[in-house]
Amino acid sequence: MDILRFLTAGSVDDGKSTLIGRLLYDSKSIMVDQLEAIERSTKNREEGQVDLALLTDGLRAEREQGITIDVAYKYFSTPKRKFIIADTPGHIQYTRNMVTGASNSDLAIILIDARHGVVEQTRRHSIIVSLLNLPHVVVAINKMDLVDFSQDKYNDIVIDYSQVAKSLGLKNVTYIPISALNGDNIVEKSSAMPWYEGESLLGVLETVEVHEDINLTEGRFPVQYVIRPQTEELPDYRGYAGKIISGIYRKGDKVVVQPSGVESTISAVEVGGAEVEEAFAPQSAVLHLKDDVDISRGDMLVKQDAPVQVAQEFEVVLCWMSNTPLVPRNKYLLQINSRTVRCVVKELEYKLNVNTLEKELSPVSAGLNDVVKATIKTASPIAFDSYKKLRANGGAILIDETSNVTVGACMISTEATDKPFWPEI
Repeated sequence: MDILRFLTAGSVDDGKSTLIGRLLYDSKSIMVDQLEAIERSTKNREEGQVDLALLTDGLRAEREQGITIDVAYKYFSTPKRKFIIADTPGHIQYTRNMVTGASNSDLAIILIDARHGVVEQTRRHSIIVSLLNLPHVVVAINKMDLVDFSQDKYNDIVIDYSQVAKSLGLKNVTYIPISALNGDNIVEKSSAMPWYEGESLLGVLETVEVHEDINLTEGRFPVQYVIRPQTEELPDYRGYAGKIISGIYRKGDKVVVQPSGVESTISAVEVGGAEVEEAFAPQSAVLHLKDDVDISRGDMLVKQDAPVQVAQEFEVVLCWMSNTPLVPRNKYLLQINSRTVRCVVKELEYKLNVNTLEKELSPVSAGLNDVVKATIKTASPIAFDSYKKLRANGGAILIDETSNVTVGACMISTEATDKPFWPEI
């Protein structure tokens, strides 16, 4: 079975944690001891209801305040698909946590309170989803039971949000009216909203196509390990192990080793210890080349017919994740896939207000949760793509050299068309 990674985002009290709890509960993905534990600690025990939000709000502070602070990951499966859920916080001071959850997701569920409609935080979360180029968006209009399951209210929110989605270029947007508390349209279709003709939330999650989002055109193979056993049985064995992040690799394909630019030909392809005719993303494989060339961890084997960009200086959209401010000329480690190089942040072009989309030009620094456009220069060349074109080879992180802590998430921009254009919403 394939895996769908998705996140939930929404304003405070929109019901993100309750939605996930209901999804797990109604799909029978909760262990008996888990259910007994939340029944004992539920806040609504007097009312006879189980507080399903406690399944994801695991930190003591989250339970005391009734909010989500950290990213909570939950796993469940149905006969059709496996799922990894990232429950991300809604508060602006936890923007970095949402970016972390979104970076590996295929789909975003954006919750909207049916009573309040599209609010400022809805726009902010949508901007982050747009920044991270998530291919699928589900807009779950929650708490329909509190507006008497009104179709007019649902339609008004759909019209309002469609303007936001259009301005941000969000793709594949699906709208579902739900009640997370009561389970309406979560796993099964609700009889309370006969006017809604679409699928339930789980139905959408089970059928959304994720394989189409895998790029099988541009061949990108970051080398993670060089296998050189030098045993009596395998005296001349030299294989390059890694995960294919995009494209298809076959025996006989012409490849270029980047960033050195050396050309060679694939002599053999192995998957799972057996030789195969081809391997494709997102498989892990071992590639063999006809020529003995200098290749090490961090190099990339690129298909000759799909060149990659190689440079030491480039622009990024960067989300800052450290309490220590980012100041131009600061030095860090930059990691992109298996390659790590020293770098310097040369300049900050602007700081983006993720609520209003206004740009503060030439800021002197960037603080925790700030999103900025910056120029980075690396000590040695790296091979990369535009984040908008190929997320798997366009995302990078900045690491503090002394503490080894991740301090920034980067989305590489390579062309004039990649420069973020933020219209008024």
